[in-house]
Amino acid sequence: MDARSIIAALAAAVPGADVQPGAATDRPTVIVPSERLPDVARALHDRMSPGFDVLMDVTAVDRWPAEPRFEVVYHLVATGGPATLRLKVLLAGDDARVTSVQTVWPSANWLEREVWDLFGIVFEEHGDLRRILMPEDWEGHPLRKDYPVQISMKPKVYEPLQLTEQEFEANIVADRDARGGPHRPER
Repeated sequence: MDARSIIAALAAAVPGADVQPGAATDRPTVIVPSERLPDVARALHDRMSPGFDVLMDVTAVDRWPAEPRFEVVYHLVATGGPATLRLKVLLAGDDARVTSVQTVWPSANWLEREVWDLFGIVFEEHGDLRRILMPEDWEGHPLRKDYPVQISMKPKVYEPLQLTEQEFEANIVADRDARGGPHRPER
């Protein structure tokens, strides 16, 4: 399946969606207007043959200072046939919002949270959009190209964990007790 055939099928399934081909060398890529993403996602999942029933990944690209600033990138797979698709949505930097696709692909839940956490792109109708990688009190979104990077700390050095043989054995016994196994480590 190439981008042209996918666009033709989407034109029939979602009239007026204005899906455009995207530049790519490895897999078909289509660009969808953000306001039509839910309709296009549903059509790709339910009405295509084969249907793109697996969402493998959601990520983003910050093209700052260019506009549109962000690309949200969805990688889809059709398990009914050897088809993959890259779906892109372009978003302006001053209003980086798109509707969540987790009603179509439930696996989008944590993937969209990750993109929000790192890029600050809001997935409307998500229901649980909160930090997943950064601490809850973190300020900003560290994968934005305009995120302030400060390298003023000295590198931290660690020392390897040193345990005595007795401490190591006690840890093994505690682990086996928790799992219901034998109490003494085998020697």
